[in-house]
Amino acid sequence: MKKPKWVIEKEQARKADAAQTIWLFGLHAVRDALLNPRREKLRLIVTLNARDRLADAISTAGIAPELSDARKFSAPIDPASVHQGAALEVRPLDWGTLEEVCMGPPPQRVLLLDRVTDPHNVGAILRSAEVLGASAVIAPRHHAAPETGALAKTASGALERQPYLRVRNLADAIGELQAMGYVVLGLDGEAGQTIEAALAGRADRPVALVLGAEGPGLRAKTREVVDALVRIDASGSFGSLNVSNAAAIALYASKPRAGA
Repeated sequence: MKKPKWVIEKEQARKADAAQTIWLFGLHAVRDALLNPRREKLRLIVTLNARDRLADAISTAGIAPELSDARKFSAPIDPASVHQGAALEVRPLDWGTLEEVCMGPPPQRVLLLDRVTDPHNVGAILRSAEVLGASAVIAPRHHAAPETGALAKTASGALERQPYLRVRNLADAIGELQAMGYVVLGLDGEAGQTIEAALAGRADRPVALVLGAEGPGLRAKTREVVDALVRIDASGSFGSLNVSNAAAIALYASKPRAGA
């Protein structure tokens, strides 16, 4: 029996994902990846100085480094990258399913990114998510920043510890979270209520915060499926926040307070 076209395409996409590799660069990003047992490591290129500085991590990872001349670094990365003499080829991390990552004891907090494509913004969001205790950062497979060396360097190690899930359809992911009991709030500077007001009396509920790209904001479909649109309470009118700053403030504002 011939397989349906959609099954064939899904299998091809899975194989392509499995074959994908990423070059991480910079001492901090490379060290954290070397020390991450979940990360599949393929090839390490370092200068003599970087090898010495990463000696413990290299030993822990059990990988044989390739030495490169500092004046002519041989890793296949952008020559303008601030690599600090270290580059590591890896496969993307597999964090599991949405349910596996987002189900857990309350109060769960997750971030969803709607067309946030700048790797530096996503890297900064991952750092904030880790510091403020988010269970995951979720983005669509298309029209979102993939794992890259630039993202990892900006994340300053958080990419190795903070789940970053790529889903096929953001609206479907929102529906799954709602079925798990999440209150899903979309960030909109013109919304009539604040995050705190929307969560009043619901401190025991898990919360998902959806942020759109700077400029266009949330897509119409995303706005339709969230439970409510909310804004960050601000003093005066100063324009919009950078999405990574908004993510950090929104996570903090959604944290349950004593007596709430």
